[in-house]
Amino acid sequence: MTDGGPALFRLVRFWSRRWARGPAADADVVPHPQLVLVVEAVHAAGADASVNDVARQLGLDQSGASRMVTVATAEGYLARARAAADARRTALRLTPAGEQLLTAARDWQCATFEQLTARWAASDRERFAGYLQRLADETGA
Repeated sequence: MTDGGPALFRLVRFWSRRWARGPAADADVVPHPQLVLVVEAVHAAGADASVNDVARQLGLDQSGASRMVTVATAEGYLARARAAADARRTALRLTPAGEQLLTAARDWQCATFEQLTARWAASDRERFAGYLQRLADETGA
């Protein structure tokens, strides 16, 4: 049996060190990688996302997530509004600029996947993409 654990974590370490050299290196596409993380966390949390939701998504404490949300809001990627379900709560929503940032990040992610697997057969690329999606879905990532 193939030992996927070490290979998985080797890839995680590899890409976590290179993220800033990818989309973040092009300030017109992604001005700062942490902004992408916040935008993705708000998107993943869904309607009426809160700072606590962002903290859970990113594995941070509330104060760290709050600082990141404050920066993303100041940069125009997030807006704060009253939550639909409870007007006493503040909800985070992506602005049009946040939607564009999310799209740019996803486009870069897809292009990177295509580049990394360019030598693979299309069926292998599709199978691997399916397994990655399954793993992300099953772990709640």
